[in-house]
Amino acid sequence: MSDMIKLARLMGELEEQIVVCMRCGMCQSVCPLFAATGRESDVARGKIALLDGLLNKMFEDPNGVYERLNKCLLCGSCATNCPSGVKALDIFIKARIILTEFMGLSPAKKLILRGMLSHPGLFDRLLEWGAKFQGLLTKPASDILGTSCSRIASPILNERHFMPLAPVPFHRIVSSMDTPAGSSGIKVAFYTGCLIDKIYPNVAQAALDVFSHHGIGVFIPEGQGCCGIPTVSSGDAESFERLLRHNIKKYSPADFDYLVTACATCTSTIKKIWPLMADAGPDNVLKSEVGKISGKTLDINQFLVSKIGITSVNEKETINNLKNAVKITYHDPCHLKKSLGVSSEPRTLI
Repeated sequence: MSDMIKLARLMGELEEQIVVCMRCGMCQSVCPLFAATGRESDVARGKIALLDGLLNKMFEDPNGVYERLNKCLLCGSCATNCPSGVKALDIFIKARIILTEFMGLSPAKKLILRGMLSHPGLFDRLLEWGAKFQGLLTKPASDILGTSCSRIASPILNERHFMPLAPVPFHRIVSSMDTPAGSSGIKVAFYTGCLIDKIYPNVAQAALDVFSHHGIGVFIPEGQGCCGIPTVSSGDAESFERLLRHNIKKYSPADFDYLVTACATCTSTIKKIWPLMADAGPDNVLKSEVGKISGKTLDINQFLVSKIGITSVNEKETINNLKNAVKITYHDPCHLKKSLGVSSEPRTLI
């Protein structure tokens, strides 16, 4: 059997989902990548057409298709606005996995994903060392934004700004926690996530302050790992499953009422991608545990408004009562608004 015939058979897993696409082009009007490049192959319709081409052996360029798939931000705009209900994100994630299995992971991704990220303890230690010595390779870029940039010319970073690692990650401030439900009668498991743990520990601390203020019990397990979005985005199903099983062992659904995260991407991954990947495997116990946890998972904004009952007040009344009231700009995270449909709750809190 030739390699391309083998690939076509692997792609057959996607056929039922691919044929749902009617090529109407509604995704073109909302795709941020297409807005930047103007290339049909960068929009969902174009990528689905390329996958259909591999499926039906119309051409032989899996590398080119993989490159196009990797440009996708997985923001969910196409799926949210698709009149035919095409599950574009499911298709693109599964296609990345199929192509990665067919072509193999690059050495760099193997090192980062399988050698470091999928081993939470090692990953934590490496990033802690990185925080100590990041000043050797980076320098402050914006005092207002608090960003850094590379000290040396880099083909990867160029002149990009990025947030530096926090001097002390959140798991060093609070390694674990298990407090009973207070006046609210609710206990949550708090999933920190990589970005909040290693770059924005102040966000995690603020979340704990809010939980304490509202009488909410908190469970934080020691040694939680990445939600897995970098691995599955790279098509590395092996590392994703390792992280999934690691995290599932840390959280018993019977020990908390809700699993709350302050990261939109983590929330979306736990609620949507964990079940997607678990359902694709043969382990029924894993499927059951993932289903229970994903069903209890809420974004912190959603949790505070819908479960704790925080409500907004009249805007004019608020401004009249607050001498120092200011106008702010709020950015809707793609995974929060488009993937999870959560948009009014953050505004209620603001």
